[in-house]
Amino acid sequence: MTIEHGMFGVGDTGDTSGFSGLVRRRSAVVESQRPFGGPDGEFDEVVDALEEAYPQFADAIERVVVDRGELTLHIVPERIAEVCQTMRDDGSLRFELLSSVSGVDYITDERRLHVVYQLTSMTYRRHVRLECSVAVGNPRLPSVTAVYPTADWQERETYDMFGVIFEGHPNLTRILMPDDWEGYPQRKDYPLGGVPVEYKGAEIPPPDQRRSYK
Repeated sequence: MTIEHGMFGVGDTGDTSGFSGLVRRRSAVVESQRPFGGPDGEFDEVVDALEEAYPQFADAIERVVVDRGELTLHIVPERIAEVCQTMRDDGSLRFELLSSVSGVDYITDERRLHVVYQLTSMTYRRHVRLECSVAVGNPRLPSVTAVYPTADWQERETYDMFGVIFEGHPNLTRILMPDDWEGYPQRKDYPLGGVPVEYKGAEIPPPDQRRSYK
């Protein structure tokens, strides 16, 4: 277990958000060993089915993690679209729905930018999470939009907020921020403040101009 102080890249600075005083206890996530478990052993069934259906399994799966009753497959970034194709099409898997694609910045990791894919099998009523991690210096992943069209806007949002480049995406442009915006607002080292929040007839100053919590 590691203890981390602050959040969003903010340390003991008297910031106006209160995040500098945050203390988090982060447990190390370790690779799980068989049997993986799950309801009626379904986690083992999913992993076994993928291993049988996908010949490059050993080269594509970095680790299997079962944590708090959920199955996560950590995928080599270059293989994510291939794995998604197999997860969708193989008759023993049938993960027909990609419900979300989201980004996470684990700022202390060497490959700190993580992209998380939540898959659902409506045929077998199962859920699985796929996760890839890339470095800030080369934040590239294959797009999965050709496999799951629902990834389109979600990959754009992950690009917009975290700067992950999804190669092969049909229109990888910003979706929330202006096209000429500099930086990626949900990275942990993105500076707080600088932009006021506007409402009808009112304006809230940016965080770095508000009252300090210290």
